[in-house]
Amino acid sequence: MENKQAKTGSRLANIYKSDRHMWRLIIIMVVWFIFMAATKFSKFYTVVNFQTMFAQFPEFGLMSLGVMVCMITGGIDLSTVGVANMTGISMALLMQWAGGESGELSVVWIPVVFILAVLIGMVTGAVNGLLISKVHIPPILATLGTGQLFTGIGLVLTNGSAISGFPSTYAYAVNNRVAGIPVQFIIFVLVAVVMVFLLSKTTYGTKLILIGTNENVAKFSGLKVDRILVKTYILSGICSALGGMIMLANYNSARSDYGSNYTLQCILIVVLGGVSPNGGKGKISGVLLAIFLVRALETGINRFPQISSYYISLIWGAVLIFVMVLNYFTENNIKLFSKKKM
Repeated sequence: MENKQAKTGSRLANIYKSDRHMWRLIIIMVVWFIFMAATKFSKFYTVVNFQTMFAQFPEFGLMSLGVMVCMITGGIDLSTVGVANMTGISMALLMQWAGGESGELSVVWIPVVFILAVLIGMVTGAVNGLLISKVHIPPILATLGTGQLFTGIGLVLTNGSAISGFPSTYAYAVNNRVAGIPVQFIIFVLVAVVMVFLLSKTTYGTKLILIGTNENVAKFSGLKVDRILVKTYILSGICSALGGMIMLANYNSARSDYGSNYTLQCILIVVLGGVSPNGGKGKISGVLLAIFLVRALETGINRFPQISSYYISLIWGAVLIFVMVLNYFTENNIKLFSKKKM
């Protein structure tokens, strides 16, 4: 009997160690949902509230997916918000022009602006990828610089003000619901499915992990590291551009400083989801769960009027530091335990 209990305990411990980030997220989520049920049940557990959550998190959720693939390689993308805003501004101006004096926009323009947004994301991502892989600028500096560049382009295009008054056809189409499911969430799910396929069903995911673990070994193994890095940052650029298009619909306007706290939020989500900032480790399942958890936490916090929204960034910063410290000690304890066992 004792042997069976010991074996069961050992199995559970091994399961936890193999994917402790997922279990940590699940435990936090369960505790948070129980807390909200006990304190703000009638305000939190409503169909409208969850529909709003599913409509809002795709904008930074998409950006987080882009940051994730970059971080797995040992890099990072800090230009994501700049790309998103520049894309939204460009497409808003295009729709204003297409609407003309009548202010009406044909539905045919909806797929057109999305295709153009993806192209903008590809170009911006390629710029990041080339600066990192060919010019050998550290990812944090390259994407910080291009992020400021793209934000500056947005400022020039708008003269620092918000663009609004473009045809409402676009916002109506993206803010609509299909069988009660927000269109924004459907877009996010489609991109997430593509990401899952690329990372788990193709060799691309394995190559990313190998590059993140040791770039020199990856090169000696015959991998075309430069090409893979460019593709990775192009993928991140596309995710950022699509996030910008959802922001455009949600705000029904475009401005160069929208989503200013999303950079920190994306990094928090990716690290919370189990992706190592040093590269070589990470699963998309953990990041997807972290995206929903962060949205649920923020929505729950907003149900307490005594807590100012200005504290949100402070909370995310504190949580990020806490998670990094927790990961550090957890990794060290696991290594120490493994050495003792040997």
